[in-house]
Amino acid sequence: MTKDEKYMARCVQLARNGLCNAAPNPMVGAVIVHKDDHIIGEGYHARCGEAHAEVNAIRSVKDEQMLKESTIYVSLEPCSHYGKTPPCADLIISKGIPRVVVGCVDPFSEVAGRGIQKLRDAGIEVIVGVLEEECRELIRRFITFHTHHRPYILLKWAQSADGYIDNERTNGSPVVFSTPLTSMLVHKKRAEHTAILVGRKTALLDNPSLSTRHWYGKNPLRLVIDKDLTLPTHLQLFNGSVRTLVFTQKNEVSPYPNVEYVTLDFKGNILPQIMETLYNQKIQSLMVEGGAILLQSFIDTEYWDEICVETSPIAIENGVKAPIIPQKYVFLTEHRFGRELKYVFKKPFGREI
Repeated sequence: MTKDEKYMARCVQLARNGLCNAAPNPMVGAVIVHKDDHIIGEGYHARCGEAHAEVNAIRSVKDEQMLKESTIYVSLEPCSHYGKTPPCADLIISKGIPRVVVGCVDPFSEVAGRGIQKLRDAGIEVIVGVLEEECRELIRRFITFHTHHRPYILLKWAQSADGYIDNERTNGSPVVFSTPLTSMLVHKKRAEHTAILVGRKTALLDNPSLSTRHWYGKNPLRLVIDKDLTLPTHLQLFNGSVRTLVFTQKNEVSPYPNVEYVTLDFKGNILPQIMETLYNQKIQSLMVEGGAILLQSFIDTEYWDEICVETSPIAIENGVKAPIIPQKYVFLTEHRFGRELKYVFKKPFGREI
């Protein structure tokens, strides 16, 4: 690993601290290294609307005169436009930093190379593409949103050792596959996503709150599909505690506080319509925790980017079969939590995205 790669790896590490709060902005990390080869400043983008990584890194430097003899490493191209904060490229120029190392170019149309060009026009040495693959993977959600005009989609379910996600509910109660530990990790995942979706049957049978009560973090926007608006009013989804969207074929106004109805055309495929709604509302990431039919519809229409499957050692021999993942998608990682296994699948993510 080269020196530039070492410090860019630190940028990536720092950037991940913004996972729960940076959206809809991308996660970005920055490191400032003096010519004597020691770090004098670090920062990351902690929250949308607040200072960017470069600003936080520069603010952390005790002696600003040292900036004139330093390199700033940034996982994503410094912005060149005025948004909620001033351009970071202008700040770097004003501080006299002579060298900038960039992980990857910003795919956002208002930046897209302009920040790099502004720095070079000011006489600054700019190196681009250090650990580019890792830096692009870091902002995978941001890239997916801006290139595919839809959220980054995670499908999640728990299943038995013999491939069932539920029994037939003959006794009215679901089979519980999760342990306290894996349940906590599911709530962590919820905190990392902007919205969460379930189908009508899951809402009716499980009465989920879809909250992050077992993990620190804000609750995601709740989404439920209820074609004919037949879900009962006592469900937790309608308690008004979290903003909730109900996708329906009816053109009605919701009588519940903090609950909105979104009318869809159920004669066609509703998934593209849901994606359009979420894109227009700037929802950058979506977690789907529905039943087998809903999950399989996402898989069959290729509306997914990542799949997490929790497999329990329990076998139930019959019931609702788990969704089928095409064989072309080989699992990426395997994690063991006690006797439970978690498999993670991801679609190939390259320059075509």
